[in-house]
Amino acid sequence: MSQIRLAKLPDRTPVRLNVSLNPELAATLGRYAAFYHVAYGSEETVADLLPAIVAAFLDGDKAFGRWCRDAADRRT
Repeated sequence: MSQIRLAKLPDRTPVRLNVSLNPELAATLGRYAAFYHVAYGSEETVADLLPAIVAAFLDGDKAFGRWCRDAADRRT
């Protein structure tokens, strides 16, 4: 088998989640979608923006990142 530099792509099958939001958070997310539209000129739904918002939040949480690295170290 030949060596390939690119690793095999991970499973990219979307996972659907149903969540309930309080009215204040739903309104805030709606305003964020409007802000995104003004910033980029692209109108996106809250449902389309939410995965990126959650990913950005998790990527920016340094304590969570350390915890994940430590957990990975414990498994090896």
